[in-house]
Amino acid sequence: MCNEAHRFLVADDLEAAGVADALVVLEPVARNTAPAIAAAAHAAVAEGADDPVLVVLPSDHLIRNEGAFLGALDVAVSEAREGALVTFGVVPDRPATGYGYIRTAEPGAEVANVEAFVEKPDAVTAAAYLDGGRHLWNSGMFVFRASRFLEELRVHRPEMARLVEDAWADRRDGEGSAVLGREAFEAIQGESVDYAVMENTSRGRVVALDAGWDDVGSWDALWSVLPHDGGGNAVEGDCVAVDVEGCYLRSSGRLIAAVGLRDQIVVETADAVLVAPRDRAQDIRTIVQELARSERDEADLPPRVPRPWGDYESIDRGDGYQVKRITVKPGAALSVQKHHHRAEHWTVVQGRARVLCDDREFELGVNESTFIPLGAIHRLKNPGDELLVLIEVQCG
Repeated sequence: MCNEAHRFLVADDLEAAGVADALVVLEPVARNTAPAIAAAAHAAVAEGADDPVLVVLPSDHLIRNEGAFLGALDVAVSEAREGALVTFGVVPDRPATGYGYIRTAEPGAEVANVEAFVEKPDAVTAAAYLDGGRHLWNSGMFVFRASRFLEELRVHRPEMARLVEDAWADRRDGEGSAVLGREAFEAIQGESVDYAVMENTSRGRVVALDAGWDDVGSWDALWSVLPHDGGGNAVEGDCVAVDVEGCYLRSSGRLIAAVGLRDQIVVETADAVLVAPRDRAQDIRTIVQELARSERDEADLPPRVPRPWGDYESIDRGDGYQVKRITVKPGAALSVQKHHHRAEHWTVVQGRARVLCDDREFELGVNESTFIPLGAIHRLKNPGDELLVLIEVQCG
């Protein structure tokens, strides 16, 4: 499951992982976890399995002890086959305030009934939870039969269940993918699976998980799981640090020079620089909201935009022009195009390009270039077995 905008990133990761036969279900808009899981349940049933057991795993988690996780998963699957809706409660090792909690009916049990889901606590409350032994971190991972989840959703959120079913029925099937129907999915009132189902069901069970779990959902969490230098800093990329302690420094290109910092996050990418105290890493969402209100492209578009044939990155832009760095995978090609309001200059810097421009077809090597006039029918292809990289200057 992913957003439609991420389909090519996911396709690349599946290819890198050697997964050739996955069905990728694409959301046209984000509507939180309950509708996404319901759509996945419909997809799993449509794949032909006999009431399959679903294992719902968010993508931003780190599991250090795979054996312990698989052992807990076996227990969860057994419970799910008996009709339970199972979640994993991570055994806490510190009074964390960044996680929600699950209160169990049986402290210390491997499997217990869920008494309540609890919001992120303050520091005093989190310490009390740790001492009491009845609270586990809410991992956001679930195991249940597809039919059981859809049945519970119909009971507790009937309108959401109906709209997801309509979106699935109105899907567009592609090669290895299914795009959910936009009209029905957009009409859904987004809600998390915790609120929509797990807090309302009488069948909720929690399996205690002690597998070196971390939710790498913030820069602070990433700092905590990466190797540290002598000053407790996690440093990635081109960085120079003097008298710096407890910081996360990440450069994607330009040099970061830091002096006298304590417990800060500094992240440089092609389109932005972030500076924030580590203990306010979760507040970054307010920056994203402000960018969206200001209608800034950075709120929605990454510097590098993945496409099925490769990717492109905007290097510079101004009034009437834009410069892009384009990469094309071996054997891949862009679609045939025609632009009425811009011309393009292409210069190859790596690999070879096969170019169609109106009635001419020719190849370019490194340090060779061509001009695509306004209105010309054109296409770009990589005929070789190495990556093609070119610089495109658009005028118009």
